[in-house]
Amino acid sequence: MSASPAPIPDPQRRAPSTLGNAALGLTQIILWGGSFFLVAVIVAPVVDSTGWPQGAVIGALSLAILISGLLSPWVGRQIHRVGGRPVLVAGTLIMAAGLVLMAMAGSLPVFLAAWAVMGVGMAGALYDPLFAAIGQAYGASARGAMTQIAIASGFAITLCWPASSFLVAHVGWRGACLAYAALAAFVVAPIFALALPGGKVAAPARIAVAPGIKAPRLPGEGILALTFTTAAILMTAMSVELLLLLQSHGIPAASAVALAALIGPSQVGARVLELAFGQRAHPIHLLLISAGSVALGLFLLVVAPGFAWLAILLYGAGNGMRTVVRGTLPLALYGQAEYAAVIGRLARPPLLGQAATPLACGYAMEWFGIETLAIVMVAVALLNLGLSLLVARQVARQANKSA
Repeated sequence: MSASPAPIPDPQRRAPSTLGNAALGLTQIILWGGSFFLVAVIVAPVVDSTGWPQGAVIGALSLAILISGLLSPWVGRQIHRVGGRPVLVAGTLIMAAGLVLMAMAGSLPVFLAAWAVMGVGMAGALYDPLFAAIGQAYGASARGAMTQIAIASGFAITLCWPASSFLVAHVGWRGACLAYAALAAFVVAPIFALALPGGKVAAPARIAVAPGIKAPRLPGEGILALTFTTAAILMTAMSVELLLLLQSHGIPAASAVALAALIGPSQVGARVLELAFGQRAHPIHLLLISAGSVALGLFLLVVAPGFAWLAILLYGAGNGMRTVVRGTLPLALYGQAEYAAVIGRLARPPLLGQAATPLACGYAMEWFGIETLAIVMVAVALLNLGLSLLVARQVARQANKSA
C-alpha cells in the first residue's frame, strides 16, 4: 500500500493573523502550565497527601518526556500525512485525559500511568508539533507566526507557577489537575480546531520510498539534532539547578527567585527583537547568537556571581531565541515539503536528553556538588556553541555549492 501524499500549503493560504498567533501562544501557556511547569508546584502537596516517594513523583515528568520523545518522529509523520489540526487537537484531548486520570489517582502506579498518558499527548500538542503544523501549512511565511507564538507564550513560567499555586491552595492538587484538564479540552482544543488550517492538497512529485523503508536522513540532520539536544539539556538543567546555584553563592532565597524571574522577560525581549529586526537574517545567525548568549551567561554565573542579573538576562535571551530557531532553522535548511517529518525526527533526541537530565543533575549534585555541576554546564554550553559553529559551516558550504 503506497504512502499517502504529504500535505503542502495552498498557494493562496496566508499565515495566521496576529490574533490567531496570540491564541496559539495561549495554548502553549496552558499546556506547558499543565505539564512541565505543574510538577514543581504539586510535588510537595502530592507527597504530603499520599506519602509517595518524592523521587517517584518528580520522576513521573521524566517518564512523560521520555514517552513524548519516543513518539515524536511518528507524530511528525502523521502531521506530514494528514496535516496539523487533527494531530494537535487529539494530542490536547489526550493530555486532558491524562490530567483527569492524575486527579483520580489513588496509587502511585496510577499516577505514573497518568503521566504516561500525558507523554503521549505532549508529543502531539506542544511546541514541536505546533511548529511542524505551522511550518508545513505556511512555508516561508511561517517564520513570523512562530516568533509571535513564542512571544505570546514567553511568560508561561511567570504566569503558570502563581496560577498553579493559587489553584493548589484553593482546590488542592487534584482540583488543579482538573482545572488544567478543563482548560485543555474547552479552550486549547477549540483554538487548535479554529486557528490551524484543515485539509491537504497533493504533494509535488518526489523520489518514491518503498513501503516499510524509512526515508533517508537529510544532510546535516544528525549534527543539527545534537546541537538542539545539548541546548535542551542546558535548559532543563538550569530549571533544576538555577535557584540552588544562586543560593550557593550567598544570594538569599527570595532574591534568587526574583533573579530567576528575569528569564521570562528576557526570553520575550529576545523574541520581540527577532520579530522586529531579525526576519531577514538567516536563522543560522540567530542560532549562533543564541548559543553564544547562553554560553556567556552561564560562564558569568560561575565566575562572576555578582553579575548574576546580567548572566540570567543573557541566558534567558539566548534560550528565548533558541525556541524560535528550533522551528525556523529546519524550515530554512530542508524546505516545506519535508518539514513536519524532519521536525518530528529532530524532536526525539532533545526530549530524550531532557528526560534524563533531572535524574543526572540530582546525582551529580549529590556526588560532586552544585559548583562542579555548574562547571559541567559551562562545558556543555561551549560544546553547544561549537556544534552551532559546525552547523553554520555546513550551511555555508551548502550555500556555496548551490551558488
